[in-house]
Amino acid sequence: MALNSNHTFEDLGGVKCSIIEKNIGADRAAFLKNLLEFNGYSVIIEKTPAKPAPKPAPAPVASVAAAATPAPVPAVPPVPETFSLGVTDYLFNPMHALYGKELKTPAGHTVNMAYWKQEEAEPKEGELYWKA
Repeated sequence: MALNSNHTFEDLGGVKCSIIEKNIGADRAAFLKNLLEFNGYSVIIEKTPAKPAPKPAPAPVASVAAAATPAPVPAVPPVPETFSLGVTDYLFNPMHALYGKELKTPAGHTVNMAYWKQEEAEPKEGELYWKA
């Protein structure tokens, strides 16, 4: 286990990995896997065990007649499939790699925070953070 929560380690598929993100969807896992493998890292993805949905508390019974008729059971939404993603390089820290400008996109641009969070399709090079 790491000294701080920003750089954690865990066994994924029997291999000790530096954890990039946990409890992510399949599309996010595929995006990060493609990006990190393009940058030369070995990526391991493992399915996160599903947590059972909490059972609803029984409603108080107001009368004997109400107790005879069963209350409708609310529909429980299915638990989404989530994954944990890690790289086999112990020294890799995603925040250091982002702010140190170590990661590149397949188009050759430097990965910024908006691209990492999938808020924009391609990073914009040469733009300043303020508007003129």
